[in-house]
Order: sequence, then C-alpha cells, then structure tokens
Amino acid sequence: MRVGIVGYSGQGFDHDLGRVLVRQAFDALPKRQPIEIVSGLTRLGIPAIAYEEAVKRGWKTVGIACAKAFEYECFPVDETIIVGDEWGDESQTFINSVDWLIRIGGGKQSHEEARLAKLHGKKLLEFDLTTQLVS
Repeated sequence: MRVGIVGYSGQGFDHDLGRVLVRQAFDALPKRQPIEIVSGLTRLGIPAIAYEEAVKRGWKTVGIACAKAFEYECFPVDETIIVGDEWGDESQTFINSVDWLIRIGGGKQSHEEARLAKLHGKKLLEFDLTTQLVS
C-alpha cells in the first residue's frame, strides 16, 4: 500500500505537533504490509518527519518530485522519481502512485494535491496545522 504525505516544507510550524500528527495518521492506516511512504523527496518539514517515522517503522520510502528538489537537502529514500522541472509538475504522477493521501497543513500545492486525491477517489486524511511566524 502506497501512502502519500504532503504538508508544510519550508514554512515555520510546530514540529513537535507535526510529529504527533504524523504518528497519529500512520497509526490510523490499515494494518496491511508492506507500506510505502511517498512524499516530495526533500528533507524539510512534514515530508522529513514522515520519512523519519517511516524508517523507524521499517517502511519503504519513495520520493516523487520535480528537478528543483535537488536544490535542497534530500532524504535518502529507497526510490526516487523525478518528473518535470517546476514544482507541481510531479503532482499528477504523485497522486496516481498512491492509494492514500495524508495532508498535514501545507500551502497551495498540498491543498491542490488533496483536491486531486479526492477527485480521483483516493482515501484522504487531513490535519490542519498553523504556521508560526519566525522573527
């Protein structure tokens, strides 16, 4: 079962709460194995937390992103898929590759991918997480 996870990457947010929400979301998944966690490849924000938790659980990790992801630190995933050059170019491939989608906070692209998941009949878990102002 492939589970996509989207959410805040570069924005400031409560990382402790983000970890709690990732664990809650993962615990709510059906207990089928194997589980693969699919996110945006970068080692930032919610995707990084999700990848770290997946590794702790012994789950496979997959990164689906555009080429711009390589401008950031990337998580050492088990499988990398690059689609296009601009953010969002990979969204349809990402949605097509998952059975479930988890959204924890997130900006325009995360909300658009959640909308696409609903449109395609994917199972969806959504959690709101507010950003924090960083001074």
